[in-house]
Amino acid sequence: MTMARRLLILLTALLLCCPALAEETQPQEVEWSFVEEVMLDDDNNVVPLEEDTPPVEEEPVVELTARDDFINRIIALGEQLYKKADGKSQRAHYSGDIYVCKNFTTYLFRENRDSFRMAEYPDVQLKIPNNLPKDKCRPYSYGILWEDVAASEGNPFYVAASFRYDTNLSHAENLELACEFMRQAQRGDFFQMSADYEYGVGAHSAIMLSYDPENDEIHWMDSNMRGGKRDGIRYGLVQFDEVKSVEWWASTFCHKTRGATLYRLRDDIIYAGD
Repeated sequence: MTMARRLLILLTALLLCCPALAEETQPQEVEWSFVEEVMLDDDNNVVPLEEDTPPVEEEPVVELTARDDFINRIIALGEQLYKKADGKSQRAHYSGDIYVCKNFTTYLFRENRDSFRMAEYPDVQLKIPNNLPKDKCRPYSYGILWEDVAASEGNPFYVAASFRYDTNLSHAENLELACEFMRQAQRGDFFQMSADYEYGVGAHSAIMLSYDPENDEIHWMDSNMRGGKRDGIRYGLVQFDEVKSVEWWASTFCHKTRGATLYRLRDDIIYAGD
């Protein structure tokens, strides 16, 4: 037997012993399954879980003080009267009419004061001072400020800021100071001014709701800033959350002999009986 024939027989035997060598190796197919993590809501509906969802931060609890509550009640009553008026002017002619400008702010204060006191004088009923009489306002015009009533006598306000027109300065300089004054307004401040503007000339009172620094605007509420007479009787419009620019407000009292004052409640307001 030739050598070539022997090799052929040997190779055939090897192939018969290992048939797998004669077959082409086939890749194995792998079955994949995807499982999505889910959660169920109250109705057994699937709510997919969102990855990378930032944790919800709880708002810090801000404790409401008696002072805050006092201010909130004053503002709430002002809004209530505004809604009750329904855009119709109210009589603001006689001394007892609550819709006269200073009468309006005083009414809101008095209707809510009995629940509150000052910690320093817990037995003294709170009172809001009257406007300073005309003869005591000189050389300034009437309506620029209130009477000086001591806290021991029930006055819970202090002067937070004031502006008086300075004849030693230019009008532009005065206007800049008046604008800076108005930017100090805070929620609940009682505002008093002597003005000369498109709505009239004289004293006016309002309650500040907020100062918006982003738009440089004042939000406020009042009564009788705008109004008119019917049959000789004055009627005034009740306003709530009105908005005007700081410069508009400053221009109303930035005149010779005129000015304005911001009165703010003391920090030691407490509930009566505490």
